[in-house]
Amino acid sequence: MKDRVAVIGIGCTKFGDRFERSYEELICDAAFEAYDDAGIDPAQIEAAYLGTYLPGSGGGKAAVSLADALRLYDRPITRVENYCATGTDAFRNGCLAIAAGTYDMVLVLGAEKLKDRGGRGIPRLGHPLLARGNTAPGLFALAANRYIHTFGLRRETLAKVAVKNHRNGALNPKAHLRMEVTEEQVLKAPIIAWPFGLFDCCPTTDGAAAAIICRADLAKRFRKAPVLVKGAGLAVTSGRPYFDPTFDYLGFRSTQAAAQQAYAMAGIAPSDIDFAEVHDCFTWTEISNIEDLGFCPKGEGGRLEEEGQTALDGRLPINPSGGLKSFGHPIGASGVRMITECVVQLRGEAGKRQVKDPELGLAHNVGGPGAVSCVVVLGRG
Repeated sequence: MKDRVAVIGIGCTKFGDRFERSYEELICDAAFEAYDDAGIDPAQIEAAYLGTYLPGSGGGKAAVSLADALRLYDRPITRVENYCATGTDAFRNGCLAIAAGTYDMVLVLGAEKLKDRGGRGIPRLGHPLLARGNTAPGLFALAANRYIHTFGLRRETLAKVAVKNHRNGALNPKAHLRMEVTEEQVLKAPIIAWPFGLFDCCPTTDGAAAAIICRADLAKRFRKAPVLVKGAGLAVTSGRPYFDPTFDYLGFRSTQAAAQQAYAMAGIAPSDIDFAEVHDCFTWTEISNIEDLGFCPKGEGGRLEEEGQTALDGRLPINPSGGLKSFGHPIGASGVRMITECVVQLRGEAGKRQVKDPELGLAHNVGGPGAVSCVVVLGRG
């Protein structure tokens, strides 16, 4: 796949409480922005991949919600659902189709309308007994507590992650939570699931994002300097790690495996990455993820955050977009949105949140929690 697939167009809606826009309208907003960015006509799209977790009424377990929204009929459309890695995996599948020579141009789109649901947060779909009462904050908090016990991580360090990502998100006009917070505010916020307070958790969000990808040898017909896909990895481990006595809850094996696949395909080392969009559904998760991605040894992620190495002007900017923490987390849209941020950064179009002279960027999602992870490496053409 390396250097055989190019991203020539991107689109992303404003993320947030989008009560004024329907699921279908969000899809159209993201797709037509991507069409315009690529300078193409929708008729040029040969296939599409939709990433969505809960498409809502009429969406079903199919790709019809994308076809109907965009009137994209009589061509193959595949719906991808893979926990929080849904959007990234949809992108990976589109890239595989291009690299295989099956299609010349593909639309990848992730969309979610979570705020119109009657329930609070994301429903747990699992064992009728073991899943009762557990929540995403509760499950990730169990792992965070094990990590704190093992490495002595402090809540003050978690707060620094929130402060950084809110600062980045405040610079991003499309982010859900566009306000800065102080360390004191984070530490004094109501506790959701110890050690996570309100500002340690990403919000429930509506949004959509899209990417137009094509054969790399055709890309310069559309853009002078297209962004190229360097590598992609996907790994699935047990969805029931609590039955595995060897699982230590200090990180996620799926991320470690997916990252190694992506680095091997790209022919790079973790130290070659200039910035990364990682799955910070909670503040601790960012710390664990940067370790699992190989950016530092296990137990040292907190030090990178404390020293400012992950800030916009740091050695390795993490989540320059504001991350899930500030940008929001519409499940199926998040991975594609991360791809759009990587493209914006590599084009040098990120404005006040621009990373200095990036050559390689990384997008990462993990869900389950920890059952599935997808990692994509992109670079300048």
